[in-house]
Amino acid sequence: MGKDKLIESPLHDLPGVGPAIADKLIEAGYADMMSIAVSSPKELAEVAEIGEPTAAKIIQAARKQADIGSFETGTALLERRAKIGSITTGSKAFDELMGGKGFDSQAITEMFGEFGSGKTQIAHQMCVNVQLPIEKGGLDGHVFYIDTENTFRPDRIIQMAEALELDSDEVLNKIHVARAYNSSHQMLLVDKVIELSKEYPARLLIVDSLTSQFRAEFVGRGALADRQQKLNKHMHDLLRWSDLFNGVVVVTNQVAAKPDAFFGDPTRPIGGHIVGHTATFRLYLRKSKGGKRIARLIDSPNLPEGEAVFSVSEIGIRY
Repeated sequence: MGKDKLIESPLHDLPGVGPAIADKLIEAGYADMMSIAVSSPKELAEVAEIGEPTAAKIIQAARKQADIGSFETGTALLERRAKIGSITTGSKAFDELMGGKGFDSQAITEMFGEFGSGKTQIAHQMCVNVQLPIEKGGLDGHVFYIDTENTFRPDRIIQMAEALELDSDEVLNKIHVARAYNSSHQMLLVDKVIELSKEYPARLLIVDSLTSQFRAEFVGRGALADRQQKLNKHMHDLLRWSDLFNGVVVVTNQVAAKPDAFFGDPTRPIGGHIVGHTATFRLYLRKSKGGKRIARLIDSPNLPEGEAVFSVSEIGIRY
């Protein structure tokens, strides 16, 4: 990177950031104050090849310049939350369950359920709906799709786009898909998404599925701590993207049966408390009769628990 680019960057104003460190930070996707301000000292130290105390000073200075990390009034927070956007699910009942507008930005919505419960179908529908204009329930943006199970199908997108009378070629061109082959690659792709979101006006990030690679690689109780630590970082990276770009994050999750559950539904999502605490909204999907599915909202910071019935058909998510 030449001197001209460095002059354009605000990073050289930070204490301890010279041309070489600025180059490394920008190449790693830390091109503005906000991205540095919300990172951890350990993370920044590894990227810039500096000591953690130096990284902590850089982050502290970035937080002051970005004006974050201080207290604000409830009124100011309410005004900031007015900028939150939403993407319709395509189902009126489902949207009502989620507060009336669908899936919110600046949040992670987790969907878990058995195979065939509609998780990937909803993910495909969201890829199309995010491209709708705001007045029709979309955010008029691009989407990044991290595929860990080889489930993304362009022909399904074409069906859903044509049902909404959208140009299917244009819709597909705004969907950026990457296949994740292991958990480290999956986490690396989120860093790439943060970098590419400066080039493409992305408003939706989908991970389908969140835990499959972690589940395959970290087997047994001995590996549980390492798995949860990596999963925790991954979830917080997703949350960081949603805050930085006012985007919607949707993750699908696998389930396992709890053998010692004698009463009630034994189905439990993978990921334990780490995923449960970090996800903003948690949806439990299950199959019903006649192509219908049931979505149950089991956790939300502001909405009551409830259920909605929706259908999955050739034209997409409806009802």
